[in-house]
Amino acid sequence: MDSVVPNEKNTGEEDVAEASAVAEDAGGEGAGDGGAGGGGAVEEDAGGKDTAPAPREASRTAPWYRRRAPVCSLVGALVLAGGAVLLCLPGERAGRGTASAPAPGALAHAAVGAGVPAALPGLKALIDQRESRVREHPRDARSWAVLGAAYLEQGRRTAGADVLYPRAERALRTSLKVRPKDNPEALDGLAALANARRDFRAALAHAEDARRRAPARWTTYAQLIDAYTGLGDYKKAGRALERLRELRSGPAVLARAAGVYWEQGRREDAQAALADAAAGASSPAEEAAWLERAGQLAWERGEREDALRHFRAALRRDPDQRAAQAGQGRALAALGRTSRAVTAYRAALEGQPLPQYALELGELYESSGRTSAARAQYALVRERVRADAAGGVDGELVLGLTEADHGDPASAVRRLRAEWRRQPGIAVADALGWALHRAGDDKEALRFAAIATDRVHGGAVFSASYAYHRGMIERGLKRTASARRHLREALEINPYFSPLHARAARAALKALGEPADVPLPAPPASG
Repeated sequence: MDSVVPNEKNTGEEDVAEASAVAEDAGGEGAGDGGAGGGGAVEEDAGGKDTAPAPREASRTAPWYRRRAPVCSLVGALVLAGGAVLLCLPGERAGRGTASAPAPGALAHAAVGAGVPAALPGLKALIDQRESRVREHPRDARSWAVLGAAYLEQGRRTAGADVLYPRAERALRTSLKVRPKDNPEALDGLAALANARRDFRAALAHAEDARRRAPARWTTYAQLIDAYTGLGDYKKAGRALERLRELRSGPAVLARAAGVYWEQGRREDAQAALADAAAGASSPAEEAAWLERAGQLAWERGEREDALRHFRAALRRDPDQRAAQAGQGRALAALGRTSRAVTAYRAALEGQPLPQYALELGELYESSGRTSAARAQYALVRERVRADAAGGVDGELVLGLTEADHGDPASAVRRLRAEWRRQPGIAVADALGWALHRAGDDKEALRFAAIATDRVHGGAVFSASYAYHRGMIERGLKRTASARRHLREALEINPYFSPLHARAARAALKALGEPADVPLPAPPASG
């Protein structure tokens, strides 16, 4: 794809040749066809039911794909400036039979335009369509923008960041070169790509440029929220959410609001927003994504069974939902079903080998005494961070945490100091504080741990791991009362937050002279 960007001085024939190069390059390598690797809900109980909690009564309208009625569906056009084209699909007749479902490519087209998850088979169909389109019409800026957004979503849902993210960037920049002005679609796509790469400063620059050009384009504000959050500016993230809600309503906005609510400590509001988002989803893949996020929130509260129900429900909607498979692993491990947890993690890693999943599986192995298997997973973390770096992904956060606990803490400190200078978000503050503690500098470590946990800083005060990190740092400084308080807080938030560190938190509390009178995680089991 080195020749993807057309030269504006080229003739039409030269543009067609250059556009053909991108499609030919994209056709075989690394794109994936969706659905490969399969997997699904890890079932350990006979007759297990899909019992994820029902959404609130006000939002129980069933999505189109669960209704038997002739309907019109949102398909076929990229969502532009908060609008979409409402099309009645061929073959739908008033009052007769079941409505035909939209074609996978049309569903994916609508999804990537609205910034919501799309199914992998639909993404492949959409990519094939757009590649054909730009071969024939290499100066179609909108098709290049759609193609870039589709590459990005495919890369985000698979292991293809090293190939697909650069491909997405070239398509989006080609769109801007073809149409330098009045092209907020491409700028939105570049902002989304930068957020996916954890390059929050670049994401903010692209999103602000898009907002200047099209202030009423609602999708831009979703990218601003992610960028501000990554940079630790929660006040601006909140203001961007307010503006987004003025411009748009619906599942995508509710899901975005849930993330902001969670950071603000409004846990019930976050959960209700995700329930409503899932109820209003326009495709199984979108519903699965919101169910998976609801499972994450339940997990963060230590609600193992509720989290597992959400993750299973997500996988029934979309078997390619790898985050839900990893979530199953987390919940099953907390329930003591270690072998099934390992199976779930392996399925997630097969379809989407994210470094975070490898780290979690490694710690599960280590908690079970399988040290060689754990070391193999920690090596995989390093390997995947290197591979993703080829696609521009910043993996320093997860790599720093891995090195702090399972490698070279001094290296972790160096990496995370540099990350803090680049983008001083709450997650980076927590990781840097923990790395400093592991390297023996508890005094400086406490400064960063406080940023991550104090309400005055807008920190994620309901994170069990952040509270645990701060408590252990304070224990090292012999601040006994404060250490006890934060260690207890960690176990009260989620007594199962880590197979390794929850155990260490209980041991530390006992050493401080106070038993942990909170529910304790089940010990790892062999079945």
